[in-house]
Order: sequence, then structure tokens, then C-alpha cells
Amino acid sequence: MKPGKAYWGYNPYKGAKPKVPDYVKSNLEMQAAKLINTVLKPMHIKPPPENPQFNYIVDIYTRWHSRYFYFCATYHCPGENAIPPSFESKFARIEYIGKDSFNLSYMRHTGQWEVVFDELSAAECLEAIKDQPFFCP
Repeated sequence: MKPGKAYWGYNPYKGAKPKVPDYVKSNLEMQAAKLINTVLKPMHIKPPPENPQFNYIVDIYTRWHSRYFYFCATYHCPGENAIPPSFESKFARIEYIGKDSFNLSYMRHTGQWEVVFDELSAAECLEAIKDQPFFCP
């Protein structure tokens, strides 16, 4: 093959997207709930300030949408001019890519998901969410 020439190659992750098996969903939900209750909530959820001026986190939870597993935070809006009393912000996304393998993304300031880690196990994804600064709610 000559340098600079493009060539066709098979990419198993393009095309049909795999359906997430129920056992993978339940296992990931269970491990994520443990991470949230033991690490993320104690670290990020504090009692409301006495004189709140800024939004603050009141809950951290997860949800599935198709083959994506999201970590979300609910923020309370204390200002008198706030239109909604609270809002949701997704801060981490685990994408099932098949055979118990996942891609891990974070939400950029641009509103786009950026893949940080490819082809991790569920345990490795949760460890990265716990340790890496990308995944701060």
C-alpha cells in the first residue's frame, strides 16, 4: 500500500447497532447505583446553601435510552427569576458497542458528546467516571 492512499476496510461498529441484552442492562444499572450512592452523591450533593444564589445539585441518577446509558444530575434553580424550578444535565454517557464492550463519553461545553475511552468493560467505565475529571456533574 502506498503512503497517503485511502483504502477500504471493514469497521464492525458502523452500520447495524447492537441491541443491549437485558443482563447487561441490569448489571450496569446495579453497578452504577452502587457508584452513585457510595461516591458521587456524597461527593457532589451538599445541603442547600443558606442564601442560594447559584444552581446546585439535588440528585444524581442514571437512565437508559436505546443503547446509551446516561449519568444525569438534577440542579435546583434558586433565583426568583428562574423559569423552571430545576433542570437536568447529562454528564457521562456509556455506549454499548457489543460483546460486553462500551465507549465512554463526556458532554463538552459545546453540547456535543466526546468519546474519551473506547472498548472498555462496564467496570472500567465506572472506574473512569469515578476517577477522571471529565465526568464531573
